[in-house]
Amino acid sequence: MTNRSIGIMIALSEFYFILLLLIRQFDTAYRRKISETTTKNKGKKRGEEEVYLLSTIISGAVYGIHSHLIQVEVDVSQGLPCFQIVGLPGSEVREARERVKVALKNVGVKLPPMSINVNLSPADLPKSGTMFDLPVAVGIMTALSVIPKEAPKDTLLIGELGLSGEVKPVKGVLPIVREAAKRGIRRCILPAPNAWEGALIREVESIGVESIGDAISFLTGREQEGPAVRHSSPVDSEALMQQGAGEEAVDFADISGQEGLKRAAEVAAAGFHHLLIIGPPGSGKTMLARRLPTILPPLSLEESLEVSTIYSISGLLQSAASLKTTRPFLNPHHTITGRALAGGGRIPAPGLISLAHRGVLFLDELPEFKRETLDILRQPLEDKKVQIARSGGTYTYPADFMLVGAMNPCPCGFYPDMGRCRCTPYEVRRYLGRISGPILDRMDICVEAAPMAFQDIAGHAAGESSGDIRKRVMQARERQKERFAGTEIQFNADMGAGEVEKYCLLRAGEARYMEKMFATLQLSARAYHRILKVARTIADLEGSREIEEIHLSEAVCYRRMDLKYW
Repeated sequence: MTNRSIGIMIALSEFYFILLLLIRQFDTAYRRKISETTTKNKGKKRGEEEVYLLSTIISGAVYGIHSHLIQVEVDVSQGLPCFQIVGLPGSEVREARERVKVALKNVGVKLPPMSINVNLSPADLPKSGTMFDLPVAVGIMTALSVIPKEAPKDTLLIGELGLSGEVKPVKGVLPIVREAAKRGIRRCILPAPNAWEGALIREVESIGVESIGDAISFLTGREQEGPAVRHSSPVDSEALMQQGAGEEAVDFADISGQEGLKRAAEVAAAGFHHLLIIGPPGSGKTMLARRLPTILPPLSLEESLEVSTIYSISGLLQSAASLKTTRPFLNPHHTITGRALAGGGRIPAPGLISLAHRGVLFLDELPEFKRETLDILRQPLEDKKVQIARSGGTYTYPADFMLVGAMNPCPCGFYPDMGRCRCTPYEVRRYLGRISGPILDRMDICVEAAPMAFQDIAGHAAGESSGDIRKRVMQARERQKERFAGTEIQFNADMGAGEVEKYCLLRAGEARYMEKMFATLQLSARAYHRILKVARTIADLEGSREIEEIHLSEAVCYRRMDLKYW
């Protein structure tokens, strides 16, 4: 190595050493400057210099049917400019960073080049949806002292932000506000279209805003009376319930004849039993099923809020007029998929069996449904709920519905009338075999709709009205309410095996009768208990405190019909 090469290496070493010293001095000076700035900012009053604080905003989220309050913690501090959200945020929540920045810019709030960190607590719960936009924006403005620190205290905020600063409606407001009321929150700021949902909860003051600017004006005390900020008065739920219990569009009086079929429908409505109707085309199966809600007991206020909660989660509540005050009636087409029936998706949403909660799920042309789709109903019919497991957790939705099925006995519809039926025995067996035995075993009442006689079609005598039938159903419902007072059971159909033994005691003669029927019909334990529950309902309709043999005989007849075909 030459002397010249050695000289160059020494010069380079000296240069790198000097550069390292300069970098270290610059870093020390920068850290000292940050420390002095932070110390200087401490204790400053508003207006002298911007103060950067930690703020906490209350929001909420829905997981299945359950709601949780979420703490939106926002920290704005010196450091490398960034905006990050932590706490298991989904893609929609992470995108809130861009929506919030642009929305605040367009309403005149400029974010400084600071480090903005948002934590959604509890951090172990996955967060999804766009309802955190408004609380994140308010949290940032509170940390920047644009909004007084005490202003959002004990206030629930929910809303999606548009780029112009508009506050857009979101799903699931009703269950979140109900949970907030239980936790002592007495004020909520919501999107204006959702404000009526908050007003359903009388314990909470509902404030509707149309833009982030309206929220700032309200929280800073500069609120202007006008259409922008709406103090929604409490919704009179009782009045809505009475209004919903008005005249029905259909009535049982429209059905001529078919007295046996109407009797079975009355028993099913009184005890909330599952019903299967078998009969040829044009015998009134669908006509009767569509009138079942008119004789069911009306929803109570608590049931109405429970059903409305499911519809709120699904985004199906648009106004106070859409509050569910009558029992739902859903009639899906036979091409429905299992996911649409039970619910599902990446973030599981309620399916039709949950939307039919406390109401009627009517499956017309039952054998035309895919067998695997019908078998999805087996667990919900027993457990009264549906559970959907995903990697982010297990979501549970209620599914306490009354299943009503209608079907033809064969492809042509006229079996066992061999004078009209054109089907071979194989085709009949194959058609009926589309319904599995476990589904049939879960049907409390199986009844046959006989072909209509000419006198029934041409007669002008009106049948019994829905109002008259509902009176008897309500009387039976009151007897059940008295019997099950202090328990979670509402209808006879809700009883489990233990409750059947307690509330359906048989005397010696009736017990011998059921022993004989159990052996003759080769009943399963489930079918035996269902007969007792139906007999208990028939006794309630007759005003009898004891289950008599005549009640058992009628209940057994409703189980014998399936033996005729299967």
